[in-house]
Amino acid sequence: RWMNEGAGQRPKTQPELEDIAHLLRAGRCRHVIIMAGAGISTASGIPDFRTPGTGLYDNLQKYKIPHPTAIFELNFFLYNPKPFFCLAKELYPGRYKPNVVHFFLKLLDMKGALLRTWTQNIDGLERMAGVPPKKLVEAHGTFSTASCTRCGKVQDAAKVQSVVMEDKIPRCDCIKRGVCKPNIIFFGEDLPLRFYSLQRRDFQACDLLLIMGTSLEVEPFASLVNSVRYNVPRVLFNRELVGPFSERRKRPWDIACAGDITESVWKLVDLIGWTSELELLMKRD
Repeated sequence: RWMNEGAGQRPKTQPELEDIAHLLRAGRCRHVIIMAGAGISTASGIPDFRTPGTGLYDNLQKYKIPHPTAIFELNFFLYNPKPFFCLAKELYPGRYKPNVVHFFLKLLDMKGALLRTWTQNIDGLERMAGVPPKKLVEAHGTFSTASCTRCGKVQDAAKVQSVVMEDKIPRCDCIKRGVCKPNIIFFGEDLPLRFYSLQRRDFQACDLLLIMGTSLEVEPFASLVNSVRYNVPRVLFNRELVGPFSERRKRPWDIACAGDITESVWKLVDLIGWTSELELLMKRD
């Protein structure tokens, strides 16, 4: 069908979600990359960051910070870590459960189709759904590790979490008594080395890119969407059109599924014929 018409050539018909389902069902996509943002976790009860009225940035007044993004700014954290740790109590893995989107990622891996999930999320729900750590690039960090902000010593992440849950500030036993910070990437910090070491290799190998629940506003993550080869299908699952999908001139193999992400994922799963398997996977969890 349209995927056989040659790289760089405009397909004779507009590609649809059914075409993606056909490729996955036939096993023709074995290097699928997921680009995931906060929107995939809203169905689990976690607010995203930017939705007006309900997004996290619109509801941080209770932490008494100078501006919403300050809670993730390193300089402000070093000055006053209390607001971040108050928020961390709500975000630490274990409070929320994975939803159908996270289990879909696990199912892709079980089918041998998932190359990697590149996620902006720090909620750990991909891990909880069973996506192997080696199949994850946690671009904005993770709560699963922690370190001292003064001496850099690796900390016991479980102990750090325990102290945070007691409304205390976790501190290192080094002479500088630095604050122990989960390895979440703040504004002003470099992304994990894994982000840079895998970026070129993964996106050049990608044969299907699924962009799910991200605003495509935060760099350098947002630019990854343009890193795949021109003839690789890109499918957006998001509440609204974002990034290149909101522009008039799109790539010929772009598909946009605007609206409820979980509904769109269930639709794709049904078209592939994986519904019963996904339901069983969720039930086992």
